[in-house]
Amino acid sequence: MTFARIESGKKGEDEAVSFLRRYGYKIIERNYRTKLGEIDIIADYKGCICFVEVRAKNNTTFGFPEETILKKKQLSVSKAALTYIKKFKLENKSCRFDVVAISNIDSAKPDIKLIKNAFDLSDRYSY
Repeated sequence: MTFARIESGKKGEDEAVSFLRRYGYKIIERNYRTKLGEIDIIADYKGCICFVEVRAKNNTTFGFPEETILKKKQLSVSKAALTYIKKFKLENKSCRFDVVAISNIDSAKPDIKLIKNAFDLSDRYSY
């Protein structure tokens, strides 16, 4: 991964955190890593634990940011989320997977879209 992509990704996550806070999300953790995968942002929204995947692109010539979250990534996030749920004994809490998609990340005013319940926990995994 190039330095420019790393910087762009960090900028995207920072933008996403600011955006989510404006809409009432309480950020619990960023970049939660396990052997099974990573979750960009974990937040609480009105008692619901939200596992948030952030995708940022500078242009949409080859598609929108949210279109880059393929099944493999969804499975990885699902596994990491289950690890988090078990570790903190959150089995009885409401949880969901959200996506923050950011277009034109390098512009002065990026276009930010929140997709709630963007995907479901894979049927392969359960707690």
